[in-house]
Amino acid sequence: MQDLTPTAAPSPWLLRWQRHFGAGQTALDLACGSGRHVRWLRGRGLQVCAVDRDARALAALQDSGAELLVADLEGAPWPLADRRFDLVLVTNYLWRPLLPRLIEAVAPGGWLVYETFAEGHQLLGRPSRPDFLLRHGELLEAARGLRIVAYEDGFADGDGAGVNPRQIQRVAAVRERTPGDPQARYHLP
Repeated sequence: MQDLTPTAAPSPWLLRWQRHFGAGQTALDLACGSGRHVRWLRGRGLQVCAVDRDARALAALQDSGAELLVADLEGAPWPLADRRFDLVLVTNYLWRPLLPRLIEAVAPGGWLVYETFAEGHQLLGRPSRPDFLLRHGELLEAARGLRIVAYEDGFADGDGAGVNPRQIQRVAAVRERTPGDPQARYHLP
């Protein structure tokens, strides 16, 4: 479950790629909770679309300047139609039917930064149901079609941001731009 503390530190996985995100870019923070990443991204000048099913959690972001969207991501149609983002960010959330939509939402030259629980975490705590745990290599497979910049699948010790040790998968991937595409403004590391 997403940390609902607005002052919680951003994920170290997101911070690892921060040099690629800045003013004028667009970001989607999916299942954002009360917005630890939304506020950080807005502070860097990104235009953020924050999506969560919990209206009370999003209420904490009313003053953030982000576009707030209350949406049932699991029981309703994809709420973002054909929108594309320079950054698609997901942490501590998994709904497998959305994985293709998330990949499609990455704009040319844009990034997917995804981190969530994986098999083996059931030995450490919640979540423990297989529905909420990625299978070995599943996130890597889901990101096929993007250029994988980094991938991790294993144990992560507590990260100093109030997050307990956990079994996770993480991917950072880029949709490569096509030559002459004016929408593709960013470069790979």
